[in-house]
Amino acid sequence: MKSDLGEYWKAIVDTMMDGVMVVDTDGVIIAANKAMKDISGYNPEELAGKPCTILDCDRCFVTGPNGQTEKICPLFASGEVIKRRCQMRRKDGSLFYTLKNATVLKNTNGKIIGGIETLTDISNLVEKERTIQELKDLFLPGDAFEGIIGSAPNLHAVKELIQNAAVSDAPVMIYGESGTGKELVANAIHSLGKRNSEPFIKVSCAALNESLLESELFGHVKGAFTGAGRNRIGRFEAAHKGDLFLDEIGDVPLSTQVKLLRALQEKEIERVGDHTTISIDVRIIAATHRDLEQMCTKGRFRKDLYYRLNVIPIYLPPLRERREDIPLLINHFLKILRKRSGKPISGVSELTMQKMIDYPWPGNIRELANVLEYAFVVCHKEMISPQHLPHALTQENPATGSSRRKDDLPGLRQRDDIVKVLETTQGNRQDAARLLGISRVTLWKLMKKHGIRVEGIVRPAAP
Repeated sequence: MKSDLGEYWKAIVDTMMDGVMVVDTDGVIIAANKAMKDISGYNPEELAGKPCTILDCDRCFVTGPNGQTEKICPLFASGEVIKRRCQMRRKDGSLFYTLKNATVLKNTNGKIIGGIETLTDISNLVEKERTIQELKDLFLPGDAFEGIIGSAPNLHAVKELIQNAAVSDAPVMIYGESGTGKELVANAIHSLGKRNSEPFIKVSCAALNESLLESELFGHVKGAFTGAGRNRIGRFEAAHKGDLFLDEIGDVPLSTQVKLLRALQEKEIERVGDHTTISIDVRIIAATHRDLEQMCTKGRFRKDLYYRLNVIPIYLPPLRERREDIPLLINHFLKILRKRSGKPISGVSELTMQKMIDYPWPGNIRELANVLEYAFVVCHKEMISPQHLPHALTQENPATGSSRRKDDLPGLRQRDDIVKVLETTQGNRQDAARLLGISRVTLWKLMKKHGIRVEGIVRPAAP
C-alpha cells in the first residue's frame, strides 16, 4: 500500500504545471517533476544528483564582506521561501523568471533532512512588465507630468493647479481649444486625487443627442422608451465614489442642464422613465472649448449650472502660446511613430523645425501629431524635410496666414496630397481622411472634384 501511495504522489506531482524539486541539505537535487523540463529545459533525470546551482538562481548568491560572491541558501537559512521572484538559467543558457516557494523537510525527530521547492514560470509576466516600462520610457520624457509634456511657464502654472485641484472634491472646469489635451488633464486630476482607486467614467456630451445623452448620464428603466428592453444604469451611477468626466459640457441641451444641476445640488438622480431617487457620490470634472460665460449671456447655458461647475477653472494654453514646447512634443511623437512604423526616421531638419515652430497650430497638439503622422507616411528619408509637410505649414507666412484647410489648397498640390495619402493607405478613405486632417465627407467631395478614383490608384493584388 505504501508503494502504491508513492506512485500516486509521483503521478500527482508530475501532472502539476509548476516545477517541483526536492533537494538535500547540501543543495543536491534528489528528484524533480516533469514540469521542470518545460520550465528549465532539463529532464528530471538530468537534474537528479546535480547541485541546485545548475539553475544559476540570482537570489541564492550574496556579496560577502570581503567583496566575494558567496552562495547562501535562503531556504536553509530561514526555513522557508515565500513568493520570491528569481532569475534562473535554462539548459540552453537563456534566462527565465520564476516565483519560488519552498519549505524545509524534517524527519520524525525534527531534524532538517532537505527541502522542497515549487517554481512558477512568470517569464511572460516579466516580459509584459518590461514592455510596459519600455513603452513608458519611450513615449514619455523623464520630466513629463502625468503624461503632460512641456516646460513652458504657462503650462507649469497649469500643472500646479492640477495638483491643487486633485486633492479637492470641488468640481473642476477645464477650458481649452480643441486638441490642447483637456482629457489628459482630467486623467491627471483623477490619477492624483483621493478617488483614484474608484471609477473614472467619461462621457462625450457632444457625441449624443438629447434623449440618448439623458439615458447615458442617468440610466433608464425597462420600457422607458422604444428599444429600452432592460434596466440600465447611467454614467452617474457607474461613477459612484469616483470621478465623472463630462467632455464638451457646452454642448449639453438646456433641458438636460436642469437635470445636471439637480444631480450636482441634491446629489441624487432619477433614471429615465422612473421616479425613484438614487443617491450618488461623484466628483465632476467638466471640459469645454466654448466660452461658457458668453453662452450664459446669450441664454444658451444656465448661469446656476455654470457657477456650480466653475469652482476650479483650469485654462489650457493653445500650442501657439507655448512654442518653446514644440521641439519636445515633436521628439515625443517621433519616438511613438518610429516604434509604430519601423521607419528609420531620425528627426526633422532645422528648416522643418522652424516652420513647425512658426505655424499657428489651430488644431493644437492633436494637429501636430497628425502632421507628423502624415510626414511619416510620405517621407522615405532619414530626416523629415519641409516637402514632407502638409501644404498649410509650408506657406510663406503661416503665423499670419492663419490655418488654411486642406480643401483651400491650390488644386494641383491638393490633388497630389490626396493621391499620395490614398496610395499609402491602400485606398482606405477613413485612414486617408485622418492623415489629411479632414472628414470623410470632405475627402469624398475633394476626390469627386479632382476626379480621383481609388480603383485608379490601388491596383488589386495579383492572384
